[in-house]
Amino acid sequence: MPVAAVVVVAVFALAGGAVIGLVLARRRPSRRRPGPGLSAPTPAAVDAVPALVLDALTQGVVVVDREERTIIVNPAARAMGVADGDRVCVPGLSELARAATSSAVAQLSEIDLGGERPGRPAPVVSVTAVPLPEHPGGARVAAVALLLDDVSEYRRLDAVRRDFVANVSHELKTPVGALTLLAEAVIEAADDPEAVQRFAGRMQHEGARLGKLVRELIELSRLQGAEPLPGDGLVLITRVLDEAADRTRLAAERDGISVRVSCPDDLVVRGNESQLTMAIANLIDNAIAYSPTGTRVAVSARASDDVDGVPQMEISVSDQGIGIAEADLNRVFERFYRVDPARSRATGGTGLGLAIVKHVASNHGGSVSVWSVEGAGSTFTIRLPRVHPIKRSSGLDAPPAAGQDEHIEVSSTAKGRV
Repeated sequence: MPVAAVVVVAVFALAGGAVIGLVLARRRPSRRRPGPGLSAPTPAAVDAVPALVLDALTQGVVVVDREERTIIVNPAARAMGVADGDRVCVPGLSELARAATSSAVAQLSEIDLGGERPGRPAPVVSVTAVPLPEHPGGARVAAVALLLDDVSEYRRLDAVRRDFVANVSHELKTPVGALTLLAEAVIEAADDPEAVQRFAGRMQHEGARLGKLVRELIELSRLQGAEPLPGDGLVLITRVLDEAADRTRLAAERDGISVRVSCPDDLVVRGNESQLTMAIANLIDNAIAYSPTGTRVAVSARASDDVDGVPQMEISVSDQGIGIAEADLNRVFERFYRVDPARSRATGGTGLGLAIVKHVASNHGGSVSVWSVEGAGSTFTIRLPRVHPIKRSSGLDAPPAAGQDEHIEVSSTAKGRV
């Protein structure tokens, strides 16, 4: 059998699974006749099946002969940039092919392809090098099939998981340790009512902080596993902002900070109202925590320019607080990152609020950014795709009539603002 035929059959048996059965079936015509309304496949169609399957594989496939010239390079492998002309251009792959040829035994390795991509780590592939004999059952290797799986994302997610577990362990240890020490202090100060009251107050603070941390960890974990655009409801932004401001009213009054909301009544987005409300409330809470007494937090929304023909809107939360150093701006949305750890401990901050905001915006097809100058306050802006509203008598959640866009009826009366 010619080398090329051996290579094709072997590769499809490895990478295409049932394709080898189709190839053999082509050589042994079926005795069954086509049923009513069906026609027998033409030889040209059958011949095209292996190539179509190979091209459709997400796994990279490269076959090299004994002289290390490429015989087959499928589109997935070309996209990985492992071949240049008729040669493999990654030294690690060539070495693996040589090892498989000399030993006549399959080889397995992970190889860094090099060349970092914007915003992504350098690609890493898991490679299986399978020697293909010149004759079935023969000892002489005619070629080697390199089967490549891109494991870059798996590696990144594994690193994120390890980092997340380490951070969670550290963050949970702090309040738990504080509660243990405070409990011991209460026992030792049993005869001093004032000390007991003081320690009990601290225990309440640490307990509330621990509870908030656990709730936000659960919420963040749920958001990270969510599909984009959670829910299919139409959400009125003025309702979201009013509810978020109401949730933070007590904290604002306690710190002597006023919260002002400004929003047109016709801004509508598609998604999950409770998630959006939580995100805005987190931004307002953050603004209150880092603002001095007597200042103001402004919450506003407006329609913005279209992006690729899709209408957009912006929600901004601005404060007159201490601001954020330029070196910290790129990190504020990281989990557990705190610009001022001491202030976060005093306010019960967990370092998860802005990470939750980022995931909510992303899951709704949007983004979040920050502008800040030290001593001059900060402005956080969420950008989301919006829906054009129209007058409709059936209300907010009614489906559109046939041929109409998915718009909703909005009230012409502005709601009160905090």
